[in-house]
Amino acid sequence: MTDSSPKLNAEGWEITPTPSSKAKPPELIRVPGGKFLMGTSDDNIKQLQIKESDWAYDWSDNDLFAAERPQHVVTLPAFEIAQYQVTNIEYHTFIWDSGHRIPRSWVGYTFPDDTENHPVVGVSKADVEAYIQWLNTKTKMNFRLPTEAEWERAARGDDGRIYPWGNTFDPWRCNTAESVKKGTTPVGSYSPGGDSVCGVADMVGNVWEWTQSLFMPYPYRPGANREEIKLNGRYVVRGGAWYYTRKLARCAVREGVLANHLSPSIGFRLAHSVS
Repeated sequence: MTDSSPKLNAEGWEITPTPSSKAKPPELIRVPGGKFLMGTSDDNIKQLQIKESDWAYDWSDNDLFAAERPQHVVTLPAFEIAQYQVTNIEYHTFIWDSGHRIPRSWVGYTFPDDTENHPVVGVSKADVEAYIQWLNTKTKMNFRLPTEAEWERAARGDDGRIYPWGNTFDPWRCNTAESVKKGTTPVGSYSPGGDSVCGVADMVGNVWEWTQSLFMPYPYRPGANREEIKLNGRYVVRGGAWYYTRKLARCAVREGVLANHLSPSIGFRLAHSVS
């Protein structure tokens, strides 16, 4: 006999099947190994003061660029990063299959209407790790969160540019407060104009993204225990979000957030090591 009773998640919500019950691996973009400039330089700040004088002088005077400094050279091996952030519909498939708790931003057991291709938000780092473990089991692959160095390399290329597309802010290339969208937008909505030089979408604006790196002072040194797991640790989120201004929509911006934090502006994308 087939069990016809409703399937419930860990919080007791009835689970509604998704259109697809199969795990969907992300579309990956290969980023070549090599050196790149990480962080914000004196020249970057001068450029911002010229072009963004309404806030850049104040930031400099109050040492608000400190977390992004000094700019330094980092060498990374080749890696792959997802072209898009993980979406509501992809995350819903995970919940349907695993019974994991729902994101805070959802109503009942379902994401808001017409947002299936928006990035999932309201997920903690532990929620993200549970999704990754599930996806790896289903796909027999080894996805993970990007390190903050990988994230920045994929966002800005190797030439130290301020934004994914260049050194001048453009509100038509990303979803920030200047766009007055008042919420997330479907992944890839600003492609290709807003894509990074590597071809990765939505690297600034839309939602902040979890990385697997602890929030520690620069310079960044790969392998210096920055990617260890700490339940009460503060982890780096990158990219700014829809209700933050252009000040935070820069490739070098980094914020530290507790691993259990839930926010309507934090989502994630996946990465994959290259053998």
